[in-house]
Amino acid sequence: MRGLQLPLSQTQKVRLQNALNQLESLSSKVNSDASVTVADSISVNHEDGVLKGHGTADIHGDLVATLCGVVERVNKLVYVRALRSRYKPEVGDIIIGRVVEVSQKRWRLEINYSQDAVLMLSSMNMPDGVQRRRTAVDELNMRSIFEEKDVVCAEVRGFQHDGLHLQARSQKYGKLNRGQLLTVPPYLVKRQKQHYHHLEQFGVDLILGCNGFIWVGEHIEAKDDMAEDQVSHPNKNSASLEELEKNYTALETRKYICRAANAIRVLSTLGFNMTLEIIKGVIDLSLSQNLDIHDMLGSEFFVLVAEKEAERRSSSKKKR
Repeated sequence: MRGLQLPLSQTQKVRLQNALNQLESLSSKVNSDASVTVADSISVNHEDGVLKGHGTADIHGDLVATLCGVVERVNKLVYVRALRSRYKPEVGDIIIGRVVEVSQKRWRLEINYSQDAVLMLSSMNMPDGVQRRRTAVDELNMRSIFEEKDVVCAEVRGFQHDGLHLQARSQKYGKLNRGQLLTVPPYLVKRQKQHYHHLEQFGVDLILGCNGFIWVGEHIEAKDDMAEDQVSHPNKNSASLEELEKNYTALETRKYICRAANAIRVLSTLGFNMTLEIIKGVIDLSLSQNLDIHDMLGSEFFVLVAEKEAERRSSSKKKR
C-alpha cells in the first residue's frame, strides 16, 4: 500500500482507510513474534552457536534485525526474509520470461531477475515430440521455435557455472500467444501447488509466474501445436479459412482477457496477493457492477475492491 496515489474524493479516502484498517486488524497474529523491523532484537540462545544470516547484525552481544521482514530459522542459521524484495529463483519455480537473445544452442530470457536466464536447446521438447539428440539442423531451426520478443513459460532447473538455467520438458511449457503479459511485484505471487489456472466461464488461461510476470490469454487445449505448425508449414500458401479462424481470438474472449488484466492491475496497486480466488472475485465484482473494462481503473472501483477483500477475509475468519 505504500506509495498508493489515486485521485480520491474525501468520502472515498475515508472508505478506503476504513477498509485498510479492517484488513490490518484481521491480519493473523500467529507469527507476530517472527515479524521484525529495523533495530528489533531477535531472541536466540547464544549457547547453541547461532549463525548470523542475511538481515541480522551482532550489536553489543544482541542479535539485531537490519531489515523489515520475517525471522526464518534453518538449523542454527537465523536470517530475516524481507517482505518486499527482488525475485529470488528456487528450483521448480514456474516462471514467465521474454526471449532477448538467440545464441548457440540456447535462448536467453529476461525473467525479472538480476541476470538473464538460459534455456538450452537440450532442455526442452522438440517440435516433433521425439526424444533424441539435438543435431546441427535443430540448432539452425531454433528461431522457428522461439525468437526475440517471444513470451515463454518455463521451469527453473537450477544454477550452473554460466548462470540460471531453465527447462521446458512438458507440454504445459512453451511459447505463449494471444494474451497479455503483466508485471507485478514478485512478493505478491506466493509459491503454490498450482500456478496454471483455466477460467472456464471466461475461456481464459491464467499463469501466475513466481517471478512477478503474469500471463492472461485465450485458453488453448493442451496439445503439440508446434508439431502441427511444422506439418502445415509446407502448405503455407494454401491456408484455409478454418486455419485463419484458428488464429483469431473472439471479441468476447478478448474483453475477458482485458477485464482479468485490469483486475490484476487493481490488486497490484492495492498490494494484495495474487491468487485465483481473489482475481476471480475482482472480475465478478466488476461484472456485478456492470462496469466497462476501462472503468475498472477508476478510483471508485479501487475502494470497492478493498472493501470487498476486507469483507471476504472477515467472513473467512468467522468460519474458522
